[in-house]
Amino acid sequence: MDILNIFTKTSPEENLQSRNQKISARNRKLQGVIVSNKMKKTVVVAITRSKKHSKYQKYFTVTKRFKAHDEKNEYKVGDKVIIQETRPISKEKRWVVISSA
Repeated sequence: MDILNIFTKTSPEENLQSRNQKISARNRKLQGVIVSNKMKKTVVVAITRSKKHSKYQKYFTVTKRFKAHDEKNEYKVGDKVIIQETRPISKEKRWVVISSA
């Protein structure tokens, strides 16, 4: 007989599977260029993408900057890197550098 969770009426195995799905849904990956590495174990990565104007149908560029965790301080300004979303590390840092692109 399975032990059921009192609140959700599911088995512990089902709870674990749903928790893993939530974590895997958070694994977004983006590619960008490092624009600053002046902080300890942190780099600022600029992600540039093209967006289409709804009225004029012209494309324009949008740049967004993300703070990413760099444990060994191995990446320098100008390097192309891939960052992945992770749990909050600090107030503004929710990304980690995976590799260079």
